[in-house]
Amino acid sequence: MTEARMQETTDFKPGTFCWVELATTDANAAKSFYSQLFEWTFKDNPVSPEMVYTMVQLDGKDVGGLYQMTPDMTGQGIPPNWLSYVSVKSADETTEKAKTDGATVLNGPFDVFTIGRMSVIKDPTGAVFALWQPGTHKGAGIYNVPNTFCWNELATRDTEKAGDFYSSVFGWNKNTKQFGPMEYTIFENEGRGNGGMFAITPEMGNLPPHWLTYFAVDDCDAKVRKATELGARVMKPADDIPGVGRFAILLDPPGAAFAIIKLESPQP
Repeated sequence: MTEARMQETTDFKPGTFCWVELATTDANAAKSFYSQLFEWTFKDNPVSPEMVYTMVQLDGKDVGGLYQMTPDMTGQGIPPNWLSYVSVKSADETTEKAKTDGATVLNGPFDVFTIGRMSVIKDPTGAVFALWQPGTHKGAGIYNVPNTFCWNELATRDTEKAGDFYSSVFGWNKNTKQFGPMEYTIFENEGRGNGGMFAITPEMGNLPPHWLTYFAVDDCDAKVRKATELGARVMKPADDIPGVGRFAILLDPPGAAFAIIKLESPQP
């Protein structure tokens, strides 16, 4: 987690995480929670008679997206979740590559009006992520600053299989480090840290494979207190990562998991 990109951008290099999106069972509760926790504002965009897609913003710049899950999604047992998007040159070609390398295509590729083309993919170990081929919308307008996303982290039961998959699909380099007793892999895209990976241990119980979104904060402990006051649950109490920062993992009131981190030093 020691690498970062520009704080604001008009473009993302292929293979870079570019967007995060909250699927929730209670959009109003989620908006109330995150507006107070991160000072986010919201711009609702009706996309059909049944669905509204909300642009999440900070200081007028897009941070991510939010929408109310459909009865079909909840009926399938899909929990509230933050979905991480990776920018690609071609959603079709990368989807086929992912499929060839053992992934399951859950949705797509399909066009999102003229703003982009996307797919939702389950990697061979069971973690879900999305592909984004930009059209008029490149991704987040601001990130790596407090109250915006700054990292994406894969928890999996097979780090070798997952590492080989993402390296093959996106060309990511695997830089494995030791953080105390934990082996942690930093995925590098064109020489820059782009995401992380660790193995789910028996002590973690039945934790499913997943990608976790991290949001930067100014004060981890203060944000944990604020989040719990607003109805969040603490999955991982605030703790230090030597040389990186202080982090915690939370569940928002409707039940979506996310992490916060106070980095030790400003990111370049």
